[in-house]
Amino acid sequence: MSQIGRVIVRLAREQDFPGFLGLAAEVEHYFGPMVDDPGFHSAVDKHIRRSTALVAVSSGSDLIGGLLFGTNASMCHIHWLVVSEKERGRGVGRALITDATRTFVQGPGSIEVVTFGADHPNAAASGAHTFYERLGFVPAEAADPGTDGGSRQIYRRAVT
Repeated sequence: MSQIGRVIVRLAREQDFPGFLGLAAEVEHYFGPMVDDPGFHSAVDKHIRRSTALVAVSSGSDLIGGLLFGTNASMCHIHWLVVSEKERGRGVGRALITDATRTFVQGPGSIEVVTFGADHPNAAASGAHTFYERLGFVPAEAADPGTDGGSRQIYRRAVT
């Protein structure tokens, strides 16, 4: 657990599950249905049980961000990162990635995430490219298309 400003980042617990669904509801217009998707429920549950899920909470204990990730050797894969709409642009996503990096990535290594390709209609609207680039991620190779058929791009950041 760490505190960055007014944000506390900690491992997710079982009781955080409804908060993950609340965050998912805020981004379904980008990624498609998740709140009622048993596959999404299973993924969140699995990450929580494996201690590969982080949450960001405000001083009032409200869940304002969530991160699901996986690690192997020197690579960390961000599987899902969402910050509450009202908290975007306030350092919550940065805090989640900073904590995951400090705690789980053994340098030298890297962190990678798959996000919308540059030509995807949601690339600009989501702000994902700008967010990851500000954190030192750089575009890498293209990834397989998403479930919507749209392009996807890998962003990667070296960790020393």
